[in-house]
Amino acid sequence: MATTSHNKLNALYSALLGGTPVTSAQLAKMGISADLAVHYAKSGWLTRLGRGVYCRPGEPLSLHPSLLVLQQQIPGSHVGGKTALDWYGVRQYVSQQSVLHIYGWSSTRLPGWFVQNFPSEYHRKRLFSEKPDQLLNVSRFENREHAPLVSTPERALLELLDEVGVRQPLQEAREITEGTYSLRAEELSLLLKNCTSVKTVRLCLQLGQELSLPWAAKLDKSVLPTGSARPWISKSKDGTLVLKP
Repeated sequence: MATTSHNKLNALYSALLGGTPVTSAQLAKMGISADLAVHYAKSGWLTRLGRGVYCRPGEPLSLHPSLLVLQQQIPGSHVGGKTALDWYGVRQYVSQQSVLHIYGWSSTRLPGWFVQNFPSEYHRKRLFSEKPDQLLNVSRFENREHAPLVSTPERALLELLDEVGVRQPLQEAREITEGTYSLRAEELSLLLKNCTSVKTVRLCLQLGQELSLPWAAKLDKSVLPTGSARPWISKSKDGTLVLKP
């Protein structure tokens, strides 16, 4: 039995890259039961990160493999908003990106092992008419097979703007939006048509026009859900935001 256990451990170490978390379900596919995983953890051959999640001991976790595990656990979860824009090079001139912005459908909290290794904020959002397993404009980062899911720049911009007046300062959002001159108008239009937030649609149109961004001139405002003829008004610590239809 001991020989079999060590053979399985050797096979696991050969398959599991350093810094890569592994779940109980993945271990089971390798022939390692939950009880055996606990034995490995108690013996110091695996480190238990959280419930049903392990890694090789003594090695810092890698972000992308950790995100893949997280995205298996939280429906519709993906990297979005300010973080996604930063990954695509759309950021303020002086970037102080320190918090990872994760979006998902479920009312949940990010697991402690993830937050402890990667300072993060979780946003429960249903900003678009879509299904959690068929998200609009969310794909593997840089189209790599084993990369985490991330919003396209067009979706990420709308996720960022949706936070304005809540926990996203308008001035910072404006400065970031100024760098989105290369967005694809056709993709942005599709997202805006499916957007459930009138505020977000109006703010996108308003900033695009004020900043004279190329994509703004290509959007057909008449087919977008801009709401009623009344102004949209919101008060926050940053002041009063007025968005005209």
